Amino acid sequence: MIWNAAGGTVSGSFGSMEYVKFGHGDRALALLPGLSDGLATVKGKALALACPYRMFFDEFTVYMFSRRDNLPSGYSIRDMARDQAEAFEKLGISRVSVVGVSQGGMIAQWLAVDYPALVEKLVLAVTAPSANELARASVERWMGFAEAGKHKKLMIDTAENSYSEQYLRKFRKVYPALGFAGKPKDYSRFLANSEAILGFDATAEVGKIACPTLIIGGADDKIVGVAASYELNTLIPGSELYVYPEYGHAAYEEAADFNKRIFEFLK
Repeated sequence: MIWNAAGGTVSGSFGSMEYVKFGHGDRALALLPGLSDGLATVKGKALALACPYRMFFDEFTVYMFSRRDNLPSGYSIRDMARDQAEAFEKLGISRVSVVGVSQGGMIAQWLAVDYPALVEKLVLAVTAPSANELARASVERWMGFAEAGKHKKLMIDTAENSYSEQYLRKFRKVYPALGFAGKPKDYSRFLANSEAILGFDATAEVGKIACPTLIIGGADDKIVGVAASYELNTLIPGSELYVYPEYGHAAYEEAADFNKRIFEFLK
């Protein structure tokens, strides 16, 4: 199997943006991660990130993007979508399927609304059309931990509200190390991403999305709520919806068939 895993930096009016890519297919697939990108970018992680997407490699060249470097305070989700569209152009990508997870799904919504000729197919996973009450409470709580430098509390709270109890029974063993693992030099990037989520509301415009769209939710989602998946399904004409009954916000990590389900939709 040819992985062709590599990292790169794309530059434009937004400055610079880190990405990794893997696979060798003729079609382009872009993966947009969630708020964790505010703590660490994809730089240097091409091989580690490629493994779960092996089934895509023959048909797709897969890209995973971080937000722009030096993300300024006050930057909106729609601004991030504009950056992403320009990054595609700079890389010679004129048509792309987009998978957006959590905050990445918010960016993906604006991409599909504002650049309809660019987005071939769309997958929106554990995300919402706006910063609903549940999402706001989660993000504001995490911002408080970040501003106080309480990295361990930030990581534990995120885990406890993302994963299933079955997963957490194993994961809790590593909690003592979470105060150090993945701690950034400062939280400015995380806070800028968080502020963007709080200001997000695409409810009035997601009905313009015309490309084939798959929405994936988790019945036990404690971060955006499963109702957000049903709301997106109602708002986006012709969209498909699948809800994992046993998982929450981390369904994209826990569900063994998550990527296979996306692959079958994109094919």
